[in-house]
Amino acid sequence: MNLSRLDLNLVVALRALLEERNVTRAGERIGLSQPAMSAALSRLRRHFDDELLARTGNSYELTPLGVALRDRSATACDLLERVFTSQADFDPTAETREFTLLASDYGAAVFGAALARALHREAPGIRLAFQHPAPSVVDNTATVLSTVDGLLMPHGVIDGLPAVDLFSDRWLCLVADDHPEVRDEVTLDHLARLPWAVYQRPYDAPAARQLSMIGISPRVEVSVQTFQLLPHMVEGTRRVAMIQERLARRAVRAAAVRVLPCPFEAVPVREAMWWHPVHTQDAAHIWLRQKAAEVGATLTADGGVPNEDGDIPKGLREASQAASPS
Repeated sequence: MNLSRLDLNLVVALRALLEERNVTRAGERIGLSQPAMSAALSRLRRHFDDELLARTGNSYELTPLGVALRDRSATACDLLERVFTSQADFDPTAETREFTLLASDYGAAVFGAALARALHREAPGIRLAFQHPAPSVVDNTATVLSTVDGLLMPHGVIDGLPAVDLFSDRWLCLVADDHPEVRDEVTLDHLARLPWAVYQRPYDAPAARQLSMIGISPRVEVSVQTFQLLPHMVEGTRRVAMIQERLARRAVRAAAVRVLPCPFEAVPVREAMWWHPVHTQDAAHIWLRQKAAEVGATLTADGGVPNEDGDIPKGLREASQAASPS
């Protein structure tokens, strides 16, 4: 396909037509008259050799190709907008712009909140929007990332795209403070016998992935879509869960739970921000990546992960003990 022969205005018309499914409304949406929009539809039909919009009674329905092109045209328009709004210079103290990041509740709570505080102080006109990533993110990562500014995701789930490392974290076990079987430590036998509460996404089930490496298949009673629900699903039950240490600080304050070291060498979390190469030379995005790296370095400097000997940090251990019955 020779792009120089294409009228890229047709991409905008295609999106409007497929989303509105009405020539008049599509023209009003992008500022074209009804005859001009009809002419655009005719050109698109010739190009694709497909009706795209097929009349059914008094309305139009999308053909199968039209359905396939609807999301692709939206992605193409978003990408074109980002390409043509790229800047050579960026002044965070004077600019107004919104950055969109895909993140789990863990990434948003631990890193996103710290980034938002930094931007609040240094870039008053900058807005942050956090969105939960859809399951399709691992199947069409490049396509998804072309329409947002970044994805907060640990290493080991996606690859082949640029990323900036943010911080590391360790996994801890989470149990009710009055658990009838677990006292001062969680054992491998506990992990094999006890029911589980897990964070479950189709493309990223941390507990199941970790346990499968040591030959344990967790007996899952409850699965949730946010890490911050895990303490509430463990509280007052025999269940066990795995939670990141940085999030465990909030867990012991949110519910009557205790955090204990894992009885095996759990693979640490190495959180990163991934982005599409189309953003690489954009001055605003360069600034965002630099700021993300600075915030990540601050989190690392602040500590909060378990000591090298596997102990839980003193402040977290005391908070956990304070929540437990005397």
